[in-house]
Amino acid sequence: MTDSNTYEPRGFAVHTAPVGLGDDGRDDFTVLLSTAPATVSAVFTRSRFAGPSVVLSRAAAADHRARGVVVLARNANVATGAEGERNAREVRAAVAQAAGLPEEELLIASTGVIGRQYPMPALRDHLKTLTVPLPDGGFDRAARAIMTTDTRPKQACRRVGDAVVAGIAKGVGMMEPDMATLLTFFATDARLDPAEQDRIFRRVMARTFNAVSIDTDTSTSDTAALFANGLAGEVDPAAFEEALYEVALTLVKDIARDGEGAGKLIEVRVRGARDDAQAKRVGKAVVNSPLVKTAVHGGDPNWGRVAMAIGKCSDDTDIEQDRVVIRFGEVAVYPPGLPGARSEEEVRDAVAAELAGSEVVIGIDLGIADGAFTVYGCDLTEGYIRLNADYST
Repeated sequence: MTDSNTYEPRGFAVHTAPVGLGDDGRDDFTVLLSTAPATVSAVFTRSRFAGPSVVLSRAAAADHRARGVVVLARNANVATGAEGERNAREVRAAVAQAAGLPEEELLIASTGVIGRQYPMPALRDHLKTLTVPLPDGGFDRAARAIMTTDTRPKQACRRVGDAVVAGIAKGVGMMEPDMATLLTFFATDARLDPAEQDRIFRRVMARTFNAVSIDTDTSTSDTAALFANGLAGEVDPAAFEEALYEVALTLVKDIARDGEGAGKLIEVRVRGARDDAQAKRVGKAVVNSPLVKTAVHGGDPNWGRVAMAIGKCSDDTDIEQDRVVIRFGEVAVYPPGLPGARSEEEVRDAVAAELAGSEVVIGIDLGIADGAFTVYGCDLTEGYIRLNADYST
């Protein structure tokens, strides 16, 4: 499989434009459409404050038939009451009418500041000008237009047989714990059995976007969807799953690296757990710990903070400290007395060297069974505090 951002799946078209959701004049409105009938698989936030975009999209994706998505960036349209719901319906209906589609074949997604109504006069003016066919391709434009506080667009693709899997994502904060992205959309011209497509999509989401955490906060707007139009013909399901996983993991790592104010990617690899769920729980406890995050940011070789974070999993009574092994990279820091163990000063120097890089890998073996999971996150910096302190002002 080739790793490149220069190719796109057949039969997808993109429209982007500035409609005044932000105040800097950049594109903030996106339509991604398949030019042929398509199947969709989607997962959404489980927040009890989910916005009308999530509610509408859940219903639209329920029958696994959808042609695309409308994305409004920098306005979440959450906690906006009946007016916000009417506005979301109106926007989706207008795009569907312009595209000649039933509105139920379109998802809609919004992300940004909570509690603000859409600027409907500006949106209505723009929607009157929307015509099809849309320009072919344009995933790079879409990746930019869906950004909010992201510092750079996030896009990846892979070939699988004669087909292409492409993905874009938006997300830098508020990504825990149920979906862990904000917005991410995948498109492929592969033909898949809809039920198999859905199983593959959910497995990949569980191992990628459900494995990333920036700040433990759950977004009200998280949406992930895969559209498949089959124009490239059938592909091997296992090969497709591998390609989708590689695209999703690339986007997840980009999100973690671009976490609000982030300077370093943190990867926590847990093995030897009772099951994968326990491994994930322990990994999240470590990657979400403010003390671990700040130690990584400052390059402080205080590996005891990782031991502390594991110990917070107090309901996991089968975790026994005398069976746990902790590593930074290849450097074993706990327990003392392992074969080839170094002096305390040598360990601190070696851990400090691991922390000096832009990617920090923390390995944990619980010594219980064969459960394993890897989670991704980032350090905690002054920039995160500053950005979120000033987010709506």
